[in-house]
Amino acid sequence: MAHWPSVTAVVPTHQRPQMLRAAIRSILGQDYPGRLDVLVVHDKEAIDDELGAEFGDRVKAIANTRTPGLCGARNTGILASAGELIAFCDDDDSWLPSKLTRQVERLRLAPESVLASTAMTVNFLGVASDRLAGRDTISHQDLLVSRMAMLHSSSFLVRREWMVGGQLLNEDLPGSMGEDWDILLRASRQAPVAHVDEPLVRIHWGSTSFFARDWRTRLTANTWFLKSYPELRESRRGTARLQGQNAFFAAANGDRRAALTWIARTVRSRAVEPRAWLAVPVLVAPRLGNSVMGALHRRGRGI
Repeated sequence: MAHWPSVTAVVPTHQRPQMLRAAIRSILGQDYPGRLDVLVVHDKEAIDDELGAEFGDRVKAIANTRTPGLCGARNTGILASAGELIAFCDDDDSWLPSKLTRQVERLRLAPESVLASTAMTVNFLGVASDRLAGRDTISHQDLLVSRMAMLHSSSFLVRREWMVGGQLLNEDLPGSMGEDWDILLRASRQAPVAHVDEPLVRIHWGSTSFFARDWRTRLTANTWFLKSYPELRESRRGTARLQGQNAFFAAANGDRRAALTWIARTVRSRAVEPRAWLAVPVLVAPRLGNSVMGALHRRGRGI
């Protein structure tokens, strides 16, 4: 290629210094021939002044100056970045060495796309599972029907010009939950997502996840999506999926009335939606919610 665009990797972090260093090493270990720098954004904690001395001038640490949380921290990094492309990586995840090169090559074939993703390997308590999309292009309709959880934000490579031109992450999103789906939906409105269907990022689930058992945040975020994206109502399957998830989350949270309401809504949208029926035994025994999520996570999947 005549030109390899410059890339800034934005890494929000909060109280995970050892995992953060592993993530940085995986970024600096890329075989990418273009310029690559790392911007660590400390959220609700002091800046780690040792990072620069440890990793050199390619790594810079700053404080989150926007809304506390993942979306505000990422936006702080995006606005402070210098790269033509912005790459996301959570502080407990890592990249394989060819990740950036393969994505930039893919974007060259899709100049209209503003976002590129890759498949992933999920590691849950020592059990690894590959999650593939089975395609190399993701449409807006695909994302209305399914969350497509194999498209994790730690794989995202986004054109900076598009983001700073009015497409920063939504800091009103409850708990920053589902921020990756939100940016995918917005990006795919403009053009399909360019996807590399190889597991080039390693995602860690389990005890390191801040959302591992936060049922109320999950339910509130899903409700936000249903209100914020009117086009979701055009997909009965997509609407039922969110409603069924809410039924499960409410049941796991011990809120029987809300769970029954969401089960009824799900059945009206799509009677065969399995998440609504999965919520029924959890409604009887809320502790089953943790067991169900654990079983799904061991397969690299969520509810």
